[in-house]
Amino acid sequence: MKDRLLPYWLLIPAFVIVLATTIYPLAYSFVTSFREWDLTKQRRPGGFVGVDNYLHAASESGFQNSLWVTTIFVVTSVALTLVIAMSLALLLRRKGRMHTFTRIILILPFAMSPALIGVSYRFMFNPEFGVLAKGIGAVFPSLEGTPWLADPDLAMAILVLTDVWHWAPYMTFMCLGGLASIPRETEEAARVDGASNLRIVFGIILPQMKGVLLVTAVLKTIFALKMFDQVVTLTGGGPGVSTETLAFFVFNVGFKWYDMGYASALAWILTAIMMVISIWYVRMLLSERKMATA
Repeated sequence: MKDRLLPYWLLIPAFVIVLATTIYPLAYSFVTSFREWDLTKQRRPGGFVGVDNYLHAASESGFQNSLWVTTIFVVTSVALTLVIAMSLALLLRRKGRMHTFTRIILILPFAMSPALIGVSYRFMFNPEFGVLAKGIGAVFPSLEGTPWLADPDLAMAILVLTDVWHWAPYMTFMCLGGLASIPRETEEAARVDGASNLRIVFGIILPQMKGVLLVTAVLKTIFALKMFDQVVTLTGGGPGVSTETLAFFVFNVGFKWYDMGYASALAWILTAIMMVISIWYVRMLLSERKMATA
């Protein structure tokens, strides 16, 4: 009897840690989202306000702006990351002398801290001494001295660039794993029949990569929705609020405006968005498997 219960006793420390660091904070923030809590006036959550915090989000311009900024960021970042990752995977699929070295170099951007990436690109795009800013100015003299991070569109473009640079290597390895499962015989038969490389990619490889690309797209979407570190260190949400993502807006509401009730509601809205995407992904994946086995 004791031997049977031993595994459960060993699981108790892990369960307590998960309960203390995940389940309890989630439950506490959910309850807080239905209460009024201004940290400048009270140290504990105030009275129950129902869904007022959620209704406030629907009508507030700050939330609407951050939602729009996040949508633009997610769509462009995910699309570019998938295209670049799949292209790199197709190139790295061919083994050569530099095969191993290239893969090692490729993983370095993903190994860097997002906050460090933001700081690095902030320095590199500084119009006075930034390496990238000076390099672009040398190639295109009309862009010399351009205040890259002071322009809303350019700041968003650079934020997307840093995110793609960070995540494309990881997604490339996911695509390489999918490519490894595709039998070479099908491609060789298509080449014998005279099919071009482009036709092989779009007619043979990509249809068999649907499942992997779907997983990659959903994971990248969830990571992009949580974009925070690089916003803080690269743009600070600016200029103005042009790069204020939803995660950064939640931070500002909670730790600059000290409205913890509203911040909790916003956090749960962000969580709900990610849950909807995850559920959609599971349904799509299951339908793909059913079609494959039918």
